[in-house]
Amino acid sequence: MARPERNNRSERNREESELLEKLVHINRVAKVVKGGRRFGFAALVVVGDQRGRVGFGKGKAKEVPEAIRKATEAAKKNMIRVPLREGRTLHHDIHGRHGAGKVLIRTAVPGTGIIAGGPMRAVFEALGVQDVVTKSQGTSNPYNMVRATFDALANQVSPRQVAAKRGRKVADIVARRGDVKVVASNDGAEDSAQVAE
Repeated sequence: MARPERNNRSERNREESELLEKLVHINRVAKVVKGGRRFGFAALVVVGDQRGRVGFGKGKAKEVPEAIRKATEAAKKNMIRVPLREGRTLHHDIHGRHGAGKVLIRTAVPGTGIIAGGPMRAVFEALGVQDVVTKSQGTSNPYNMVRATFDALANQVSPRQVAAKRGRKVADIVARRGDVKVVASNDGAEDSAQVAE
């Protein structure tokens, strides 16, 4: 009986050791008391396996390392799975919002890289996305930016999920890349047009 449990524990430890941890923001907060000020620290951490799973967490403590540890534990508990196209980018463009934080996330062609600022870059690096273009359109508060990014990622759907919902085949949902269709122009001559992605 103990052996399978030990295997599960070692497997879980191996998974946790493979996770990429990114410290996004540390905030020093002060509590004014009778004798002066007491300082504490709040940390925001993003954790991901670079294969489509990512999570974020925040932690508060009197010392920085303890705040980071708490934030990392919270992030590991709140991981979500995001479907990726070809393991490098997202399936479609999407908007995300949380409070005053608004983000626009767009898919990109191979070789684009991660075009994102600060907190959003940390999320996509932990997620394992290689090509993406993003724009923060609201607040620059890192907490709201990360939450808005997660709001967008939670609404990301793959063609397989859409096909299953509609009862169709994946090929019906996705136009084949590189297909050429014949379009008749005004003068009667036939022009070939590349199907837009």
